[in-house]
Amino acid sequence: MIEGAMTAARDVSRSRDFASLTSAGLGSPGHGLPEPGSARILLIDDESQISGFVGRALEYNGYQVDIAADAADGIRLASSRGPATYDLVILDLIMPDMDGRAVLTEILRSHPAQAVLILSCTADPGTKAECLDLGAKDYLTKPFSLAELTARVRARLRETQRREVMQIGELFLDAARLVADCGAGPVALTRLEFLCLRALMEHGGDPVAKSELLACVWGIDFDPGSNIVDVCIRRLRAKLGFALIETVRGEGYRLAS
Repeated sequence: MIEGAMTAARDVSRSRDFASLTSAGLGSPGHGLPEPGSARILLIDDESQISGFVGRALEYNGYQVDIAADAADGIRLASSRGPATYDLVILDLIMPDMDGRAVLTEILRSHPAQAVLILSCTADPGTKAECLDLGAKDYLTKPFSLAELTARVRARLRETQRREVMQIGELFLDAARLVADCGAGPVALTRLEFLCLRALMEHGGDPVAKSELLACVWGIDFDPGSNIVDVCIRRLRAKLGFALIETVRGEGYRLAS
């Protein structure tokens, strides 16, 4: 992991003057970002050289940065605050006190809508896929350039700012809180339930094929031969009422008109 930090340092020409980061491709402070100080980032990394270097780069670009030196402290900071207090969590995958995947799971258990970007020296496609399936929004392999890291941070923050409340009739879906309300009060949803209901709402009252739900919710572009879509729909009906989602024989599911 130290090697990753040193390589990133070489990307900015080994300059000891932090102001020279602008000429290394980072852009001017706050370039393309929310107003300085408006975005909060939690950086979880046990290597002080990396966290210090990356933290200074992010602060230079106008962000507020908190640093956790181990997994336990990272979980405490990410989980003990109010809902989605951090706009982004940057998480190192390999730490001595806990595997980063377990940290990711704990953070998302407390705040399912939390955006998490993984940093790792592991380039294995299977590990990347596992982290994304667990709920990470992005995965960046070390060594990395600071220009690419800050660009990915900007992209993830733009997604965070697009948190919206969707409404169709009496049905509300709050993307920031992962809750739905069809008139009887807010109901908490899992990430997959939220994605499935959002896909149905985006189609209005039109039928949505199971294959399309598999693709947009689970990222599967083939029939896995399982009933995961049916199970998710069944759970949504149990939480929000059976009449909310209709089965269209031979076509899929749709929201009731």
